[in-house]
Amino acid sequence: MVVHSAAESVLAGLDPEQRSAVTAPAGPVCILAGAGTGKTRAVTSRIAHRVLTGGIAGRHVLAVTFTARAAAELRARLTVLGVPGVQARTFHAAALRQVRYFAPRLLSGRAMPELLDSKVRVVTLAAAKVGLRADRAAARDLAGEIEWAKSSLVEPGEYVVAAARALRETPYEPAKVAEVFTAYERLKRSSGVIDFEDMLRAAVWGIEEHPDVAEQVRGQYRHFVVDEYQDVNPLQQRLLDAWLGGRDDVTVVGDASQTIYSFTGATSAYLIDFPRRHRAATVVRLVRDYRSTPQVVGLANAVIGQARGTEARLRLELHGQRPPGPEPELRIFTDEPAEAGAVAARCRTLVDGGTPAKEIAVLFRTNAQSEAYEKALTEVGVPYVVQGAERFFERAEVRQAMVALRAATRSIPGDTPLPIAVREALTAVGWAPDAAPPGGAARERWEALAALVQLAEEYAATPEVLPIGEAATVERQVTLTDFNDELARRAAQQHVPTVDGVTLASLHSAKGLEWDAVFLVGLSEGTLPTSYARTPEQVEEERRLLYVGITRARHWLWLSYASARSPGGRARRPSRFLPQLDRGGGGERAGTGRAGGVVGAKRVVERRRTPVVSCRICGATLLAGADRKLGRCPTCPSDIDEHLYERLCDWRARVAGAQRVPAYVVFTDATLVALAERRPGRVEELIAIAGIGPRKLGLYGEEVLALVAGATVDEIGPEKTLEISS
Repeated sequence: MVVHSAAESVLAGLDPEQRSAVTAPAGPVCILAGAGTGKTRAVTSRIAHRVLTGGIAGRHVLAVTFTARAAAELRARLTVLGVPGVQARTFHAAALRQVRYFAPRLLSGRAMPELLDSKVRVVTLAAAKVGLRADRAAARDLAGEIEWAKSSLVEPGEYVVAAARALRETPYEPAKVAEVFTAYERLKRSSGVIDFEDMLRAAVWGIEEHPDVAEQVRGQYRHFVVDEYQDVNPLQQRLLDAWLGGRDDVTVVGDASQTIYSFTGATSAYLIDFPRRHRAATVVRLVRDYRSTPQVVGLANAVIGQARGTEARLRLELHGQRPPGPEPELRIFTDEPAEAGAVAARCRTLVDGGTPAKEIAVLFRTNAQSEAYEKALTEVGVPYVVQGAERFFERAEVRQAMVALRAATRSIPGDTPLPIAVREALTAVGWAPDAAPPGGAARERWEALAALVQLAEEYAATPEVLPIGEAATVERQVTLTDFNDELARRAAQQHVPTVDGVTLASLHSAKGLEWDAVFLVGLSEGTLPTSYARTPEQVEEERRLLYVGITRARHWLWLSYASARSPGGRARRPSRFLPQLDRGGGGERAGTGRAGGVVGAKRVVERRRTPVVSCRICGATLLAGADRKLGRCPTCPSDIDEHLYERLCDWRARVAGAQRVPAYVVFTDATLVALAERRPGRVEELIAIAGIGPRKLGLYGEEVLALVAGATVDEIGPEKTLEISS
C-alpha cells in the first residue's frame, strides 16, 4: 500500500504528455522533449515509477547523459523521489568506472594507463614530429579534429577520405592532419597514456571481446536511459549497443531542433531513426514549455518553424505555459563597440533593478566576440564570468588549485569529508573561506576558488555507488581522488562550475543552461550563420544555434547586431534567421510569432532606405513607428516635461475642437510625448521629430515652439486657433 501510494505521488502534477512518458510500458521509448518542457522531470519520474511499482530495481538502471551537472541533477531528483542507488553518469564517467573495475582482468594484472586531462600537449609534440610548429590555438584545432575522427570511429589511415566526405574545415591540409593523428597515437602508446575516446573504446572492447565481462555488465545494467540523445556520436552509440547486448529496455530523450554539435561527431540520426530501429517503440512528444514566457516561445517557434532538412521532420511547436512577459527586443547598432556598450549599460540597469548578475547572460556565436563585452562590462562595473573550460580551467589560480588538490590526496586522511578536505587543500594556494578581498583581480581569483569549494559540496551531496555486482547497493563516501577525477572530466568536457556574475558564453556552451535575461548579440550574416556554413545542412545547424539561444531565456530577451564591425566599417546584413519585424510598414516588434516569416537580407536592406533614427539614450536603431517618433526605445528611461506635456494636450484639444477633427489628426499621442521629452527650440529640431512634416510645421510649428519656450495655451490666443481652423 505504501509502495502504491509512493508510485502515485510520482505522477502527481505531471501534464498529460509527461504522464504518458512516465507510464509507457517497458521496452523502447523515445521522448521528444522540446526546450523547457520538463524532460528531466519526465525521465526521473519514469525511473522512479518503474522502481516503486516493482517493475525494476534501481541498482539495475544506468542513466547516461553528457555533462556531470546533468548527471548530478538526475541523481539528486531520484533521491528526492525516494529512489537512491540508480547509476546516473556521463558516458565517459560510466565507461571509466567500468574500465577501472575490470582493468586487472582485461590488462592481465598491468596497471591501468593514465588518463590524459587534455590532448593539447601530446598533439603539440605530435605536430612537431611531422614538421609542424603548432601554437596553442592550432594544437587545440588539431586536437578537435582527432576527437572528431575517434568519436566517428575513423582511424588515422581513413582520415583523409572521411574528412572529405564530411566536408570538414581542417586546420591543415588533410593529409598533414592524418600524419599528426598517426604520430599522436604512437606518442600515447609509448608514454603509456590514453585519452577519453580510448577509454570509451576500451569499455566497448571489454564487453565485445570478453564474454565474462559482457555477462557481468549486462547482469548489472538491465534498463537504460539516455538523455540528450541527439548528441550521441558513433562511438557512444556503439558503447550503448554493447551495454544493451540486443535487449531493448531503453528510454531515449532528445530534441532534433537542438542538434548543434555535429562538428564533434554528434549526430541526430540515432534519435531520428529510433522508431525504425525499434519497431515497437513508444514515441511521446513533450511540447508544453514551462521555462519561457509565451513571447519568447513564440519567437523560438517562428525561427525554428522555417527549418528544413532531416532534423525538421521531428520539429516540435512549443506552447508557453508561463504568464505573459515583455516582447523580445531587436536592436541595430552602428558598430560593435556601440552594441557592446549598450548591452553593458542594460546589464547595469538590470542589476541595479534587482536582477542577480548570475541570472543574466550574453551569448554570441564565437568566443572571439567575448572580449568586447568583457571590456564593456568592466567599464560599467558589472561582474562577469566567461563560460567555457578554456577560460576557467586555464586560469593560473585554478591550475594551481588542481595541483594542490592532487597533492593533498597524500597528506589529508581519506576519510575526511570532501568539502573539508578541499578547503584544507586550498589553504596551500592562499585561499580562506572568510577572507574574500575587495573587487578586482584579487576578488575574481577568490571567487574562482570558491566555485571549486561549492562544487565539492555539491559533489559530496551525492553518494557514490559501487558499479558492479550485488555490492552495487552499498554506498560509499566520495573522496578527494574522486573529486580530482571529476575536475579532470569537467576540464575535458568544458563544464565549469557556477561563479557569480553576468555569464559570457558561446551559443554552443550555453546549451543546457537558462537565465532570466538573455542577450543574443552579433546576429549578422557571416557571424550567424558563420561564413563557414556552406552546405544547406551546415546553415540549418546555424539556425538551430539561434533557436537554442532564444530558448535559454526565461523572461527577458534582447537580440542585436551591428551594421559594421568598427566605426565607419563595411556594412553588414542582419542574420537571415531573424524573424520579420514589419509586415506592412507598421513596425511590428519581434517575439510574438505573428510575423512568422523570416526575411532575407535583401528585404531588410530595402526597408532600411527610410531615414535611420537612433535612440538618443542608448544609440540603438529604432524600428517601430512610435519609437522613432519618441526618439528612444520604449524601455529606455523617459525624461518627459510633464508640465509641457499637459500644455500640449490642452492646446491639441483646443485646435482639434476648432477644426472639428479627432485629436490625433493634429498630433498623435506619441508625437506629443516626443515633443515633451525632446523639447525642440528651433525649427530644425522640430522637423527632426518623426511625424512633423512641412505641412504640420507650417500649421502648428510656431505655436508648438512657443509652448516649448514656456507659453501657456491662453497666451497663444484664440484668434490663432480660429485662423488655423479656417
